[in-house]
Amino acid sequence: MTQKKIKTFALLASLAGVLLLAGCHKKAAKVTPPPPPAPVPTAPTATLAANPSVILQGQSTVLTWQTSNANEITVAGLGTLSPSGSRSITPTESTTYTLVAKGPGGTKEVSARVTVNAPIAKVTAPPPPSDEDLFGKNVKDVFFDYDKSVIRPDQTSTVQNDAAFLSQHPNIKVLIEGHCDDRGSEEYNIALGTSRAESVKQVLLQHGISAERIKTLSYGKEKPFCTQDNEQCWQQNRVDHFVFER
Repeated sequence: MTQKKIKTFALLASLAGVLLLAGCHKKAAKVTPPPPPAPVPTAPTATLAANPSVILQGQSTVLTWQTSNANEITVAGLGTLSPSGSRSITPTESTTYTLVAKGPGGTKEVSARVTVNAPIAKVTAPPPPSDEDLFGKNVKDVFFDYDKSVIRPDQTSTVQNDAAFLSQHPNIKVLIEGHCDDRGSEEYNIALGTSRAESVKQVLLQHGISAERIKTLSYGKEKPFCTQDNEQCWQQNRVDHFVFER
């Protein structure tokens, strides 16, 4: 190689080294990161409760609510509410209350049902029957044959039932009225009525009813129960009639 070529080669090598060194010291371009995404608003939360949830008409209940992340809280019929609180209400009928909570993060709805029942009618027990009522339902009159004061066989059970009732109600006193039909004289019928009343009284005494609880009185034909002039009517007047003694 000639001296001239050697010098040219050395010059080119030096120039390449300088360029290489300059490239190594060149600064890298800065990369700018993208901005972070905007935060997502938190969704509202809400609760609503009625205590008690079942009431009678005219009674009150308390609505209680709690919300978060909301700036508009409403309940239909109650208007705009604070974020949390309670309110006494008196609905006249069963109602579902719906709370709507609105905020940047959306809307939340919750409901509470209040059931309103009709008042329970008070059932008043009827008063127990009085002694006089019981007497009227249980003590029966005793009928007789024409011109007789002997108790008929078909009337025996009636007298026995009367005696049993009076025995079970020792505070009740009784008046036995002797009656007759309108045949015969007034004096005769008064005497017959007396005999009839005494016949029944004796049966009561035999069944243990105290004599102090029994009075007798004869009306004869003075106070007839029927005024027609026939056997059917006369039969109604031949009777011992029981009266409750006060």
